[in-house]
Amino acid sequence: MAQQHVNDPNSKKYDLSKFTMLIVDDFNFINEILSLTLTEMGVKKVHKAKDGLEAKTLLASLNQSDGAFKIDAIILDWLMPNMGGEQLLKWIRNHEHDQIRFLPVIVCSAYTTKGFVESVRDAGATEVIVKPVSADKLASRVQYVIEKPRPFLKAKNYFGPDRRRKFEIPKEGERRKADAQNIEEHQEQS
Repeated sequence: MAQQHVNDPNSKKYDLSKFTMLIVDDFNFINEILSLTLTEMGVKKVHKAKDGLEAKTLLASLNQSDGAFKIDAIILDWLMPNMGGEQLLKWIRNHEHDQIRFLPVIVCSAYTTKGFVESVRDAGATEVIVKPVSADKLASRVQYVIEKPRPFLKAKNYFGPDRRRKFEIPKEGERRKADAQNIEEHQEQS
């Protein structure tokens, strides 16, 4: 799918007036820019937190209750004092309440190495975007989260959105062996 831009007439328009977002970043300037961008996109309620501890308090009070302003998605910086993005994401993905545990989390960071993106994905992030963030890029990631929600998976060392982006049928001869004997042999060798 081609990337659709905010000003693209073919881009789908969503009514985000009932959408509530949480921005977690230790730089107030970034919080304000992201908040203004989300407001321009139509999001009516944007909460801001300066670190993971403050975000935990907001999530616990809003998403564990039956209130009308539950947070629908999070934009999360990775490196913050007190409680960073990694610790907050682990807390979210291991939470007992589904309204917290299944939240879409978009990590927003200036660090973009392949290893970093893989570690963020492996921690359970839904999406990753790079700072500085353009309005088009933010709109694209929010739109992607809405249009293509990925199923959540639970494995021995992972809980979060399916990390695969492409779901392709294997070509003839490329099928994985999945019978019980091969799985047992692989586990014994590990």
